[in-house]
Amino acid sequence: MNTNINTRNSEKVFPSGEDLEGAAQNILIIGAGLCGSLLALRLGQRGYNVTVYEMRPDLRKTDISAGRSINLAFSDRGNKAMKLVGIEDKVKDLCIPMNGRMIHDKEGNTFLSNYSGRDYEYINSISRGDLNALLLDEAEKHENVTIHFNKKCKSVDFENTTALFQDYHTKNEFIEDADCIIATDGAGSALRKSYYLGKKFLFSFSQDYLTHGYKELSILPTENGGYKTYKNALHIWPRGDFMVIALPNLDGSFTVTLFLSYDEGEYNFNNLTTPEIVTEFFQKEFPDALELMPNLIEDFFENPTAPLGTVKCSPWHYKGNTLLMGDSAHAIVPFYGQGMNASFEDVVEFDKVLNQNLDNWEATFETYEKNRKKDTDAIADLAIDNFHEMKDHVGQAIFQEKRKIEMMLEKEFPEDYSSKYSLVTFNEDIGYREAMLKGRAQDKAILNMLADGIISISDDPKDILDKVKTETEAILEDDRVAKFGPS
Repeated sequence: MNTNINTRNSEKVFPSGEDLEGAAQNILIIGAGLCGSLLALRLGQRGYNVTVYEMRPDLRKTDISAGRSINLAFSDRGNKAMKLVGIEDKVKDLCIPMNGRMIHDKEGNTFLSNYSGRDYEYINSISRGDLNALLLDEAEKHENVTIHFNKKCKSVDFENTTALFQDYHTKNEFIEDADCIIATDGAGSALRKSYYLGKKFLFSFSQDYLTHGYKELSILPTENGGYKTYKNALHIWPRGDFMVIALPNLDGSFTVTLFLSYDEGEYNFNNLTTPEIVTEFFQKEFPDALELMPNLIEDFFENPTAPLGTVKCSPWHYKGNTLLMGDSAHAIVPFYGQGMNASFEDVVEFDKVLNQNLDNWEATFETYEKNRKKDTDAIADLAIDNFHEMKDHVGQAIFQEKRKIEMMLEKEFPEDYSSKYSLVTFNEDIGYREAMLKGRAQDKAILNMLADGIISISDDPKDILDKVKTETEAILEDDRVAKFGPS
């Protein structure tokens, strides 16, 4: 194997003032997925020399979905990033609005649970590939941005700010040098692995898997290209310990995902081994979905079963040399629809720090992590919570009563009340941690008062709002006292 070294500017040049912004600074980005391509676009706009290396082929030229989630939930935090780079309208063309969750019970009955009592708040289904392709196209419009595909990062020398790559076709290895390296290479990050194996500094890392995995399936369009079920919703078949969800695509199809335990319960991924057992499972648990999925068996045995995990680590950076961003720093499970949105918001928050024109890359990276980590830890925890909520609680009467009250409060008092879901998904100007703390307190307040008969959906809305606010504040105060002690 040949190893070549590409050296650029060996002297470190730091983020400078506005008139010299980005001058002579070479930034190497590892990974051209959603976060990496957005980051390349934004840094290109700011005038940096950006080189991106991606291990996979160019998705604009070949289909590389291979059972990965091909559509995602896109919402306000992600859109904030699209506004930042000026492509909001182009992204909107790729979106299908989803106003709420369409819940399917075992008898085939459905009811729509809106995401918000405010009509203008909804999430969108968007194609991962189409959005990634758009971001790559926009990034490559800048002469100072270069993107290379089929180049796998094997390791990062974070002390010397170099990265070792291997060409997928030739197998040749080469080293890239830069002023700083930012890794947006996902949950299996080569930079994070180098931090961990390097043992040059105290690096904390956790990777926690759910007992459940997931498998991608599909509902194909009708013969004339229409939708076989209601288009503008995220469909959920909650079954206690497992569930199926479906998101619409622009071509009339739905991407369906089965979330199921690997080895627990009557049916699990380990024992769904024959077409007969799979069909029996769907007939018993998801009969109305099965009617829409004549291709179920083909999808089930062709597509892989993948794990679901949460990654947390610290620090994200080493001096001013290297930085983890997106899933490489904080991979989360998909149950709040915020994985992509959180990674996009990373770029927005990083951009804010660049605007501060700090003295050097180390100060920039340090400030970014200090600002951001508390929020990415919070959304990771919220995503786990929502996993249990979606597969089980959405089908429970008290939970449905809570949602009715929340929808009513949001509709009647749009300026005074937002549910936890709305705080996280539609209130992009507050951090995930603040949304989590307030949202959890509100949930606890409403559920407690429903259980104790203190409020009901038939009460005066203003009276309910006052009681919820008072009880929420009391819970938040109790939490503050428990954490810090009496003031």
